Amino acid sequence: MEDEKLLTLEKTAYELRKIALTMIYEAQSGHPGGAFSSAELVTALYFSELNIRPEDPKWEDRDRFVMSKGHVCPIQYAALGRLGYFAEEHLHTLRKEGSILQGHPDMKKCPGIDISTGSLGQGVSCAVGMALGAKLSNKDFRVFTIAGDGEMNEGIIWEAMMTAYKYQLDNFTLILDNNGLQLDGPCSSIMPPLDMSKKAAAFGFDTYDIDGHNMAEILETFEKIRNAKNGKPKFINAKTIKGKGVDFMENSLDWHGAAPNDEQYANAMAQLEGRF
Repeated sequence: MEDEKLLTLEKTAYELRKIALTMIYEAQSGHPGGAFSSAELVTALYFSELNIRPEDPKWEDRDRFVMSKGHVCPIQYAALGRLGYFAEEHLHTLRKEGSILQGHPDMKKCPGIDISTGSLGQGVSCAVGMALGAKLSNKDFRVFTIAGDGEMNEGIIWEAMMTAYKYQLDNFTLILDNNGLQLDGPCSSIMPPLDMSKKAAAFGFDTYDIDGHNMAEILETFEKIRNAKNGKPKFINAKTIKGKGVDFMENSLDWHGAAPNDEQYANAMAQLEGRF
């Protein structure tokens, strides 16, 4: 892996965090914790792995990406804006009435959104449907989706995974943004944590356990998946840190759905800018 490419992608992940943080601060509404935990995954997809054309968002043969945990959409919007799917001034309109950038992704408003999401679990089902559609249409495009660890409690996800196995959708990849504050966190006293990779393997998936903030590891895993045309859908268990990059946000449920005040914003931006 070229060091220059890795460094560029690592820097981009922090640039996207800064954009997302600013969006949430200006809106005084949003979900920074989960946006930050998925920053490297989103960056690797949009800026390296996906076969897409920002100038032609509806290109029929594009790879599809579904942010199933739709509440963290500011990190996705940041990527789309940086790539030129829309004018970057829209990034200052998050959650405003009439904005193309609503609190959950809206495919009818925002270029580059392949399906509207927000109702947890349903994004994964839609992504499986897209992958099945590709197979039935003899298309080569791939479908990636990111789900949150708490979202994996939704039965609809496991039903979708069974469908992916039944129809041998090796063009489908489910990425678990496993930041540990649901399956391995406070709720574990109520529902014991599960070995998600083991369970996904039992559902017929090829599974990969990775550090979701290690860009080299993410790209190497995508390469393995790209070459694994074996009739099996793919599952990436990405261990991440909620609020990654800002010390007072990291591993804190308080920053699941909260916007920073002036002092917190300045502090967080200074930390993010100081990474490189």
